[in-house]
Amino acid sequence: MNGLLERPGTVIPTEHDADLAATASRAIARAAKDILHVRLENGDELALPKAVTRLLSHLLIEMGQGNAVTIIPIHAELSTQEAADYLNVSRPYLVKLLNEKKIPHHKVGTHRRVRFTDICEYKENFKKERSAAMDALAEETQRLGF
Repeated sequence: MNGLLERPGTVIPTEHDADLAATASRAIARAAKDILHVRLENGDELALPKAVTRLLSHLLIEMGQGNAVTIIPIHAELSTQEAADYLNVSRPYLVKLLNEKKIPHHKVGTHRRVRFTDICEYKENFKKERSAAMDALAEETQRLGF
């Protein structure tokens, strides 16, 4: 199992949980307003901010599809294995990126640590570069008449 799935608080939904989450996500999508009001079993009503409603909806959609879900604080520091798992690359490849200074990192003793924000930034930049390369390839293909 990868490092992110082993993080405390990671939820791997059962089939029943996935069904409940799918139903709940559809209900939240229909009721989506600026503020979502949730009534607890004890009768108390909570008002959830719009940002929380979006996060809750996303969480339920993922669980409804049977995906494991974990919340990682934006300031979290990941091990090289956790960062590699998040990027869906091998740990040696991630270490190569770190050594090439393509992703900032620091050491805690002999262990490298990577800030989650830096991993997200690298992933976003990589997506943009990949998209630009695909656009250039499509333009070249059209120019050559294929």
